[in-house]
Amino acid sequence: MFDFEYQLKILPDKPGVYLMKNSLGEIIYVGKAKILKNRVRQYFQNSKNHSEKVRTMVKHIAEFEYIVTDSEIEALVLECNLIKKHKPRYNILLKDDKQYPMLKITVNEDFPRIFITRNVKKDGAKYLGPYTNISAVYETLETIKQLFPLRTCRLDIKAGKIASRPCLNYHIGLCNAPCSNHITKEAYGEMIKEIVDLLSGKDISLVKDLKEKMNISAEALEFEKAAEYRNKLIAIEKVQEKQKMATKRFEDEDFIHLAKDDKDAVVQVFFVREGKVIGREHFFLENVVSEENSAIIAEFISAFYGGTAFIPKYIYVPEIEDLELLEQWLTMKRGFKVSIKIPQKGEKKDTLTMVQKNAVITLEQFKQKLIKEKEAYTNVLEELAEILALGDIPHRIEAYDISNIMGVDSVGAMVAFEEGKPKNSDYRRFKIKTVYGANDYDSMREILTRRFKRGLEEIEALTSSEIALEAGKFFVFPDLILMDGGKGQVNVALEVLRELKINIPVAGLVKDNNHKTRGIIYDNEEIVLKSSSPIMHFITRIQDEVHRFAITYHRSLRDKRAIKSVLDDIKGIGEKRRRNLLMRFGSIENIKNATLEELATTPSMDKRSAQQIKDFFKKLEEERK
Repeated sequence: MFDFEYQLKILPDKPGVYLMKNSLGEIIYVGKAKILKNRVRQYFQNSKNHSEKVRTMVKHIAEFEYIVTDSEIEALVLECNLIKKHKPRYNILLKDDKQYPMLKITVNEDFPRIFITRNVKKDGAKYLGPYTNISAVYETLETIKQLFPLRTCRLDIKAGKIASRPCLNYHIGLCNAPCSNHITKEAYGEMIKEIVDLLSGKDISLVKDLKEKMNISAEALEFEKAAEYRNKLIAIEKVQEKQKMATKRFEDEDFIHLAKDDKDAVVQVFFVREGKVIGREHFFLENVVSEENSAIIAEFISAFYGGTAFIPKYIYVPEIEDLELLEQWLTMKRGFKVSIKIPQKGEKKDTLTMVQKNAVITLEQFKQKLIKEKEAYTNVLEELAEILALGDIPHRIEAYDISNIMGVDSVGAMVAFEEGKPKNSDYRRFKIKTVYGANDYDSMREILTRRFKRGLEEIEALTSSEIALEAGKFFVFPDLILMDGGKGQVNVALEVLRELKINIPVAGLVKDNNHKTRGIIYDNEEIVLKSSSPIMHFITRIQDEVHRFAITYHRSLRDKRAIKSVLDDIKGIGEKRRRNLLMRFGSIENIKNATLEELATTPSMDKRSAQQIKDFFKKLEEERK
């Protein structure tokens, strides 16, 4: 039994993080404190001053623990990490936990590349973004490749050193072949500067230069060249269309505001980079009832910038708690000074007002959408419960499928739908261990047995407090099981459940001669459904999802097996060398025909390993003769 009186008495006068737990050992709240002794004690004092959320949470606290830190800033960092890991039910949580795409320019290389990434590293490269519209980023990148003949390979190219013969991209005009010294480091660098200027909005000189070249070519009757310059100008306009001016200064700024009602809240963020709005995004927050706006924004900033790839120089908010602490933390993460500002008038204030209006509209749209979705899913689940005579709607549905080709790499898949929506975190996949060949029935028996046996074991362990709630992966059982098959599959599932003494209804999805689902098999009776009915659309969606999940897993195993090549049989050629060889030469045949010098100058290779490759293929040819 946890001794609250004693534990509260020995709390230290130091900064740190505290974790509130319920009777199952589940972490239900994580908080930071400048002085742990004062902060934690407040929860167990007079409840009149507490919000409704805190009063409810305190009722569920069975124990607490704490971690002492050296400073308040360390406590903030630890709090962010623990909230992200445990997702406690009483913390303010982002429903949208995203990593936004960035454009990375590897200016730390002699001949930089440009590509899309979602992870920012302190590696000397230049990052542009984040961008909220991924399709627009891909379109922009394709436009850049059309405008500038950049290299796309991953070769480690050093200026003045010939590393390779030009590839196909050089011959079709998509690369200047720096690998073969067809362009100097300085000329390539000028091209990179133009790209950065274009993406940063500083493209006036580039546009002017292209217009001059187009006019000169036209006057010289070189119409093909003129058309080429014209097309480049059109492409630049496309890039410019993705960005709108928001400020007169070329700064990186985020504008944050929120809208909330008695249940939900939405935070709206406008991303301004180099003086241009490159996108906006909204985030729905949970557990914000009775929270002050200043606290919500502070929690949002710590959650969002704790996981996002980029932190701007300035962040504008209407109000906020712990401003100085958050500034210090963001500055530490970014490596440069970050300022959080609360504008009172002028352009920044007007922009914040616009962000708030967008947040209000988004919240209203979200509420309406939520109501419609809930009605639609509730109607479908009620109809399904009525058709199958379940008594109550199936709040959680699990579907199962098997995937293999001629019995090879057999796998099983499980998907879960809760309240009519897929719950991706509960998807599970199984590699078939005891069945050989294409035996779907026995394969299904294996994965169902493993799934529900593990579930029973976890329930027992949770009951005896041997494991914490977050450690369980299978203890939540469904209200209905859907099998991607007819009577045979349903009977297999029922046999497994009977053996384990579990009572869960099982239905199968019956297909016609064209392999299209025509209805449900339940209790040995087929229920034919109209192809256009909402319930048919719903079960087809579940069926497609479990099929997709199974196929994806099977394909990944097959692809891993297919990667094995003749190079694996050569002594001294590991995964890294094999990858670099295939990247440079493109095929086993080209590697076989390459010279000793070409092999030796491939990244991660040396003369000894190159000679081993030549000797291997020579021996192979002799054996074939």
